[in-house]
Amino acid sequence: MAEVEEKVIMTPKCKTANSTTLVVERKAVEPEASDKIHIAGGDHTGIIINKQETYENGVSEPCHAQLEFYVYLVSGATGTHTREARALRFWFKPQMTPNERPYEAQAFFRELVSPQDFPKDYVGYIKKIMKLMQHKYQQLKMLEVELRQEGYASPPPAYIDDSIINQTPLISEQRVLDMIENAYPNPLSVDDFVSAAKWSKADVKDALESLEEKGLTRAMSEGVYVRQHSVDTQVVKQMPTLSSSRQPSIAVITALYCEKQAVDAMMDNQETYVRYTTVGESNVYTLGTIGAHRVVTTKLPSVGRTREAMTAAGNTTTRLLGIFQKVEYVFLVGVGGGVPHYTDYSKHVRLGDVVVSTPAPDLPDKYVYVFCEKAEKNAKGGWDFEVKPYKPVNFLLQDIAVRLTKSKASWDLYVKEGLDRLRGVPGRWEPPESNTDRLCVEVGNGAYIEVSHPAPQGDQTDTRDGLRVTCAPVAGGRVVSAAGEGRAAFAAHTRALAYDCELDAVLDSVVGNCKDCFISLRGISDYRDGTRGKDWQPHAALCAAAVMKAIICAIDPPPSE
Repeated sequence: MAEVEEKVIMTPKCKTANSTTLVVERKAVEPEASDKIHIAGGDHTGIIINKQETYENGVSEPCHAQLEFYVYLVSGATGTHTREARALRFWFKPQMTPNERPYEAQAFFRELVSPQDFPKDYVGYIKKIMKLMQHKYQQLKMLEVELRQEGYASPPPAYIDDSIINQTPLISEQRVLDMIENAYPNPLSVDDFVSAAKWSKADVKDALESLEEKGLTRAMSEGVYVRQHSVDTQVVKQMPTLSSSRQPSIAVITALYCEKQAVDAMMDNQETYVRYTTVGESNVYTLGTIGAHRVVTTKLPSVGRTREAMTAAGNTTTRLLGIFQKVEYVFLVGVGGGVPHYTDYSKHVRLGDVVVSTPAPDLPDKYVYVFCEKAEKNAKGGWDFEVKPYKPVNFLLQDIAVRLTKSKASWDLYVKEGLDRLRGVPGRWEPPESNTDRLCVEVGNGAYIEVSHPAPQGDQTDTRDGLRVTCAPVAGGRVVSAAGEGRAAFAAHTRALAYDCELDAVLDSVVGNCKDCFISLRGISDYRDGTRGKDWQPHAALCAAAVMKAIICAIDPPPSE
């Protein structure tokens, strides 16, 4: 007897005044067409629409994976937005292991909302679900689809494209301060602002004078301006010679001003030295102690995609390691962009979490940071990546981080300590309201959908009451970090859970200077590369600094001189 071919059958389950629930399932049946059963033909052969009024799917076990997202329907007449919640609940065939289910559900969702052909209407949405299930996701046994009208709501904020950022924004004190902080410790002249931002000299001077009155900037003798550091600084032509006992064994490299402030808040006995120069890069070094260890922190003078910025980052790192030659451990500490997982709570990274660069346990190459230089779609529909991977010779810092994560280390104590020390320092160091953590996915033509954060399932426990720290590789490279599909593909390829703002030049210098122990800690401030999440940046930087302190305190004390 010939085996009956599996068909994909869609059946209404229930309908209320503001919701509809459908079941799409795979069954080996040979139904006969009737006024209740529609059997599709042509391109849609193998799909059956069952119009009977009520339906019970007979499945008693909880779904294997689920997610909910929101679309914002725009009224052509009034321009108002109506929010519609769409839930998907997945059941897989027994052959698919529990570990594989969240990945398969996430892959299905990503393909469903792909910007290339995101279904704009209700019929197209259901049709695409059935076609994906029929032709590609053979292990998906049943899918429950719920659509629920939720009334008027404001749509999620769209991510701003770089091309828009690079257009001339209106001048404001905050934008001027941002430029000064990004350049720190390099001073900026009025002409620097005019050429970079296309603002008028008069407007720039007014903003700088106002910031100076507030104690945030100070004018230097050459008519240039620099960020007024909140702690006493010594301006030097070259670093004073340090006795052997004062030489740091740990170097911490930051890229943003708020990152350095957060790191410095973890140190005792601070001394800050700034070496200003009109030619080349200025340097800032803060010396102090964390636990039993001497530490030096610095801030890169500029971060960006230009060759100048990359060269400056590498040179700053090389100069730091040349001056402080007893450094054994190098920490890259700051903010990053999280890689969300839409269906698995345990693999999901949210704003305020920290990702510690450690090797992926299921990959043979133990890389902790992977930089993507080139990404291209291949003929098979997958991706080809050109990468620069980095791994330390000695995994001591990674081993400590993994151990501390398993033992639920007291990073929260260091976050609280940092908040106390930063009281009065400008910046939003406390965590922003949780409702500002909105997870958006681009679906093409400038439109976005908002996805709910996954909730704990089964025996997973909710750990949102404290700082969540995850050990995984960190990735970089604008060719992937700013692109939706490529970003997700590269993260899956490398198992990365965070992207940074391209610090490969720093790591080139660290490796080139034969530093065997290095680690990157990224506090999650957005879902791109950390540079967009201004609201979350100070707090995310503080969380990364707290994890840094916990790791440093767990390193064996240096031998007494």
